Amino acid sequence: MQGSTGPGELPEYKTQQASNRDVPAATTERPRAIRDAGTGNGRPVKYIFVTGGVVSSLGKGLAAASIGRLLEDHGYTVALQKFDPYINVDPGTMSPYQHGEVYVTDDGAETDLDLGHYERFTSMVATRNSNWTTGKIYLSVIQKERRGDYLGRTVQVIPHITNEIKDAIRGASKDVDVVLVEIGGTVGDIESMPFLEAIRQFRLDVGRENTIYIHLTLVPFIGTAGELKTKPTQHSVRDLRSIGIQPDILLCRTDRFLDADIKRKIALFCDVNEEAVITAKDVSTIYEVPLVLSAEGLDRIVLKLLHLPLTEAHTEAWQQLVHRIKNPIDELTIHVVGKYTGYEDSYKSLNEACFHGGFANQLKVRLNWVEAEALEKDTGGALLEDAHGILVPGGFGSRGTRGMMKAAEHSRARGVPFFGICYGFQWATVEFARNVCGLEGADSTEVDENAPHKVIYKLRDLLGVDDLGGTMRLGRYACELAPGSLAERIYGTSLIYERHRHRFEFNCLYESPLMEKGMRVSGRSPDGKFVEIAELPSHPWFVAVQFHPEFQSKPLRPHPLFASFVEAAYRHKTGKLAPVSVAAGTRSQ
Repeated sequence: MQGSTGPGELPEYKTQQASNRDVPAATTERPRAIRDAGTGNGRPVKYIFVTGGVVSSLGKGLAAASIGRLLEDHGYTVALQKFDPYINVDPGTMSPYQHGEVYVTDDGAETDLDLGHYERFTSMVATRNSNWTTGKIYLSVIQKERRGDYLGRTVQVIPHITNEIKDAIRGASKDVDVVLVEIGGTVGDIESMPFLEAIRQFRLDVGRENTIYIHLTLVPFIGTAGELKTKPTQHSVRDLRSIGIQPDILLCRTDRFLDADIKRKIALFCDVNEEAVITAKDVSTIYEVPLVLSAEGLDRIVLKLLHLPLTEAHTEAWQQLVHRIKNPIDELTIHVVGKYTGYEDSYKSLNEACFHGGFANQLKVRLNWVEAEALEKDTGGALLEDAHGILVPGGFGSRGTRGMMKAAEHSRARGVPFFGICYGFQWATVEFARNVCGLEGADSTEVDENAPHKVIYKLRDLLGVDDLGGTMRLGRYACELAPGSLAERIYGTSLIYERHRHRFEFNCLYESPLMEKGMRVSGRSPDGKFVEIAELPSHPWFVAVQFHPEFQSKPLRPHPLFASFVEAAYRHKTGKLAPVSVAAGTRSQ
């Protein structure tokens, strides 16, 4: 941002506000006309379509999430949706190196990681209808054709595929004011053409006054020439217009603010109002993006184009958040021992949840990535020497599992705070069974089907099921916490709900041997079938969970496990409490 702030100052973001004669007095209740929108009793649902050009990875998901945040700050309800052009039905069977993390929703859908941005930035709860792929669309159409739904007609991309896409968009519009739809890929890609055609048609279906097109593009700075170049943006918009879509707003990704001359040039060549050429400047934290866009007037322009009242924006909480992020009191380092450390997007929600834990304690969290296989070498232990906390995240397959066990052993023996998630939970219990309980050969059947002590084995419900796609224990499940346990103290409640994604489970036959040696099962499913949490009461902070708490962490509401873990890591580093006390959270809703 322009200028800087001191430790005691808030950054000055001059958001666009309506005049007093346009807006009623501020109230905690949303205006009735806005509350009723989308319910059939008020104004029609509005739609925002976000596309990208020039190159991939410009941040369409963050842009859509930031716009959703701004609209919520104005009092509107939003839903966000992502269309991905690849042919996989979902990303569940894709390598993390190919696609990044698989984000899991409450209803058990395996989805694109951008849905994590949507939920972290807004109050929406994603569902399986929030993410559609080419494969999922075509599968639905083919199933309808096999049932005879098309009454003998020739099934074609237009209208059948495009109608299916439009039906999916309408499916996200229940009880909300605005639906934001992100189209994955880059304009010009052959794979995304049906989606672009569908959103072109959608404006004709619902009316120009109810839709806007926002195009995210790149304005690179060429160092040798000392100039910002607008030609990539011009060409990208030309490609978009060639298929019948004229963008209403351009978000120009760049490393510096665009001056009036550059904006005027882009507006002229792209046939966009000059005020709608928005600088999408690089920022030091992704949580600053909504404030930067608001300072450019994006929220005011969006509301104007959608013919929605320009209500007062309440961005105070978000400004306070950014202030805390930029002004930490201290910092610490968490060592993350994983299998896919070469590509950080493989653990996107995990990264953000760790940072959220730092926000709760006004601490800066640095992540040190440790390849699990590297710990299997004789000198591997040295990689963990400076850790203030050790986190072992999820994964699949045998590679690196012995390194994960060494990470758990290092933490257990040296009193370093340990947080095991999913696969990390499984290998923490196997390590304890081997090295503390003396169960030689204890293992997971995912690695050794003939292990003498099958501490971890395949879900009993999946015995005989060989398909990999969508066959795990997926989605939101209840967990009861043991009275007086560390887990119960952290959550501040005895019943929680967390999201799961696993194919193997803890073998309850080994609960007694582990408990006799000091490991406590502090969380289990209400029916007693699944062990969900294990902890070591004698350790400063050792918690391993079968579920994925990172999927429910938000910057304004950090997950209590991550907040407590970061506080414990800081205590391990300094021998004192974190600068800001952490209130126990609750996940009982």
